[in-house]
Amino acid sequence: MQDKYSPAEVEQSAQQHWNAIDAYKTVENAKDKQGRDKKKFYACSMLPYPSGKLHMGHVRNYTINDVMYRYLRMSGYNVLMPMGWDAFGMPAENAAMANGVPPAQWTYSNIDYMKKQMASMGLAIDWSREMTACRPEYYKWNQWMFLKMLEKGIIYKKTGTVNWDPIDQTVLANEQVIDGRGWRSGALIEKREIPMYYAKITDYADELLEHVETKLPGWPERVRLMQANWIGKSTGVRFAFPHDIKGDDGALVNDGKLYVFTTRADTIMGVTFCAVAPEHALATLAAKDNPALQAFIAECKQGSVIEADMATMEKKGMPTGLYVTHPLTGDKVEVWVGNYVLITYGDGAVMGVPAHDERDFAFARKYSLPIRQVIAVEGKTYSSDAWEEWYGDKESGKTIASGKYDGLAYQAAVDAVAADLESRGVGQKKVTFRLRDWGISRQRYWGTPIPIIHCPDCGDVPVPEKDLPVVLPEDCVPDGSGNPLNKHEQFLKVDCPSCGKPARRETDTMDTFVDSSWYYMRYTSPGSNDAMVDSRNDYWMPMDQYIGGIEHAVLHLLYARFWTKVMRDFGLIKFDEPFTNLLTQGMVLNETYYREDAAGKKTWINPEDVELTHDERGRPVSAILKADGQPVEIGGTEKMSKSKNNGIDPQAQIDQYGADTARLFTMFASPPEQTLEWSGAGVEGANRFLRRVWAFGFNNATRIAAAGKLDAAALDDKQKELRREVYKVLQQADHDFKRIQYNTVVSACMKMLNTLEGAKLDDSAAANAVIAEGFSVFLRVLNPVAPHITHVLWQELGYAKSFGDILDAEWPQVDAGALEQSEIKLMVQVNGKLRGDVTVPKEADKAAIEAAALANEDVKKFLTGEPKKVIVVPGKLVNIVV
Repeated sequence: MQDKYSPAEVEQSAQQHWNAIDAYKTVENAKDKQGRDKKKFYACSMLPYPSGKLHMGHVRNYTINDVMYRYLRMSGYNVLMPMGWDAFGMPAENAAMANGVPPAQWTYSNIDYMKKQMASMGLAIDWSREMTACRPEYYKWNQWMFLKMLEKGIIYKKTGTVNWDPIDQTVLANEQVIDGRGWRSGALIEKREIPMYYAKITDYADELLEHVETKLPGWPERVRLMQANWIGKSTGVRFAFPHDIKGDDGALVNDGKLYVFTTRADTIMGVTFCAVAPEHALATLAAKDNPALQAFIAECKQGSVIEADMATMEKKGMPTGLYVTHPLTGDKVEVWVGNYVLITYGDGAVMGVPAHDERDFAFARKYSLPIRQVIAVEGKTYSSDAWEEWYGDKESGKTIASGKYDGLAYQAAVDAVAADLESRGVGQKKVTFRLRDWGISRQRYWGTPIPIIHCPDCGDVPVPEKDLPVVLPEDCVPDGSGNPLNKHEQFLKVDCPSCGKPARRETDTMDTFVDSSWYYMRYTSPGSNDAMVDSRNDYWMPMDQYIGGIEHAVLHLLYARFWTKVMRDFGLIKFDEPFTNLLTQGMVLNETYYREDAAGKKTWINPEDVELTHDERGRPVSAILKADGQPVEIGGTEKMSKSKNNGIDPQAQIDQYGADTARLFTMFASPPEQTLEWSGAGVEGANRFLRRVWAFGFNNATRIAAAGKLDAAALDDKQKELRREVYKVLQQADHDFKRIQYNTVVSACMKMLNTLEGAKLDDSAAANAVIAEGFSVFLRVLNPVAPHITHVLWQELGYAKSFGDILDAEWPQVDAGALEQSEIKLMVQVNGKLRGDVTVPKEADKAAIEAAALANEDVKKFLTGEPKKVIVVPGKLVNIVV
């Protein structure tokens, strides 16, 4: 073997070997060498969007998965690690507009490049199972499921609120609306109601919530909490404020009832106003002869439809001049239009109780509306000057100024109010969910075509199953002027399946969350042309370990769970939850640097282009741009992102140091679930470690080649001590592999190499055997993290002849006999301070240990006469009290 470690040569050699033997092809029902069924393990990373390049977040995610795969494979499992592409979506359309190429061309080109990058990382991917969301053979099954769900009423059509760009004449995604304007046209965005398809995820709300508690013990607690909060089950009261407001047709608007839902019915006597959504029928009626209100409603319709934005934006309102009646007191209650009220949530109206709701409190103070306290907490004094947290505390308060309800605690007051409202026929208790049905229609081109045909005579007609897939044309180039499918005559024109007359296809496409809701099951059934999934899915699913970012903790996981339950109810699968265990890896952070112009605009500068000056403690104190030597500002550590220009190109790292170095650093720098801070010095340190590994193998190649069978009984003390240390570290590393703490696994590898390097053994056959055994253990422990260098060393040093390919070499087992010690070392303290140590026979009694400690020359210096007491902690220390 060559004397110097050459990452490029080593990694090329290993990858050629893996490709030649198709090392990662996985089959169902695999057997071990004894012909027994291997236990299956399905480990899957969330599939990437083919943006063009891997980023360090990808490298970390996939390396975590790969380490798990290799450890479990060596431990005797039949492991599956697949990969695919979340290939539909808006970024491809944006790139198409920027570059003048079809999204398909851009997407497939990016996939080819990213696959090469993954190959260069040495990932153990079974590419025979690759899926690509924009391929007809995949999205055919999106369409098939859509039709089945439509048939069962789980998918339905209704009008929905969208962001409409009046210049580009297109619907925009929430992220395309910037400060209320279209990202491309700059036009003020309008809210519009258009027909859309929805999936009835709310039908599964109770089960989704219940299973968060009962069937997801392997998920992080914070993710389960996020799921539960998003579903948002609330028990409250839905009731009406009666009114006599009539529309132009002379009929009472909404049958003379303004419905609201509240979880705080105990505060009903504190209602001082009601607020309705800008689209509410009462708002429309009030605005008919009120130009100022018309203008305000128009302004509201230009706002965001994102719930998170609604929560943080300035709350604005305008009175309608209309009044409803308080259902219990008969008082008149003023109706306002509020920009924070969504027509799609509940009944599009809320009751305003300023004294006990922080949002209503701010609204009332802004518009000088009455604030009426109806809940009191003993020992607290209420003031309408400023909000206090206890004003909204439902646990500690009791009702006041509420007539017959005075003195009641929360639940008793709610029950009493609900009973009275029900007896009057205007309300009743109800369970509601924050969760809303999933709008799956997207008014964009690059997505799964919705399989519906619009016929002038027959209406909306589902595409017959035999005609699936409805193939998306891949030659369109979006130009920003709406969905190009609307101009694609060959796609549009079709005969009605029912009557045969000319008709047109639906041009909306499906939300890309549909693609990612079940892709992991398609991995289990590659090439299945006649079914969405086949019997192979029963073998692999549910998935044993899912790995991905915390940013997907809500919607992707929720939709995947919902889709799984629908597939179960259709008889396609036999389980309730798709992911048994979930790991959300931490973000990769890096330093940021910038320059700021006179207008306050920041230009972000990549860390690679910056030179730092450090103080005597190594802390950065100033920075300059290498290109011009001029100062730049140090912006702090943030998540790697394009916007902050602080990303590190993984390919550049691989080209410079090799994939094993990149893998080793990302595993060592932080526990998988925590954030990882990028460090150039850390990468260089990882590379130095691998050079030491290679050097040890090269320097000991002759000894390892000459090693015979190890006879544990014939070893001397130094040889036994080396084996003991190796197996102690193996014991810890094995524990850390099982609990997915790969940073401490790398630490164990470093400790083991230090032990091997530091061993001062003779050149005897016994010593050679101990070195050969110890390094074979070390290579197998390091292999999951650094597979290339360990593969080549394993081959070069001859281990493969005895144990086979390291890929399938048996995971080393701890030799309990090697851990046995005839002597033990004990620390000796005097009055609690460490003063020396003694080595005694393992079976030494207390008297013998005391005598050895008192006779130690280092300890004697601190003794004055007879000690008052000698305390022996077995196996650990001796403390002498003087």
